[in-house]
Amino acid sequence: MLRLLVLLLVVANLGYWAWADGHLRELGLGPPVEREPERVARQLHPEALKVEPLATSSAPPRPAARAASKAAAAAAVPATAASDTPAAETTAADAALAAASAAAPAQGGSCLQVGVFDARQTEAVRIAAATLPRGSWRIDPVEVQGRWMVYIGKLADADAVATKRAEVRALGVDTDRPGPGFEPGLSLGRFSSEEAAQRALADLARKGVRTARVVQERGTAPAFVLRLPAADAALREQLRALRPVFAGRDVRPCS
Repeated sequence: MLRLLVLLLVVANLGYWAWADGHLRELGLGPPVEREPERVARQLHPEALKVEPLATSSAPPRPAARAASKAAAAAAVPATAASDTPAAETTAADAALAAASAAAPAQGGSCLQVGVFDARQTEAVRIAAATLPRGSWRIDPVEVQGRWMVYIGKLADADAVATKRAEVRALGVDTDRPGPGFEPGLSLGRFSSEEAAQRALADLARKGVRTARVVQERGTAPAFVLRLPAADAALREQLRALRPVFAGRDVRPCS
């Protein structure tokens, strides 16, 4: 009796599974189908719907603008340098910076440089440039070529200089001060090569100048420039505040 009861339960469970899973639907037996075919029928061009991954923009995010800090730049610049800058130099620097700003593209920025500076001047420039945004500037080494001068000297004193200046000017030759290390004396021209200086000396000899000679005013020496590879409007404004430490050197496009 118990075995028959168990068999009936097994048969009942199998029958319910077949009914619930739809295997008896051909016999007209099975649960009601819960579908909404009318919604499918109302779709308009379902084949046009495509699922695509979210596209990421290739344009880099625009960095946040960093405001210029003129007070910090002024603190980094020696007070004596600021007070000694002539008004003409200030106007020229403003004009050069304005020209560079006009030449800059609307987006990104343009490459600007200032210099050249010797090692001592470069240290002051480096301290002042530290107020600019990190990564916006760098100090690049360059080589300053030697310079030669057609020179008369050294002369005895200032009176001898005045006398010799009058003599050479009477021959139609302009003069200039020779600079430290060559005073008292006269410079009759400066040249980027010794060959050019020698040619100028020969021309002067044909004019009647007899006591001049070619000297090397300076040898080839290392120097440095401040370079800003991508100076936008905000960075150019900050650069304007560093003008006194540039000692009259213009801001110009990178060469």
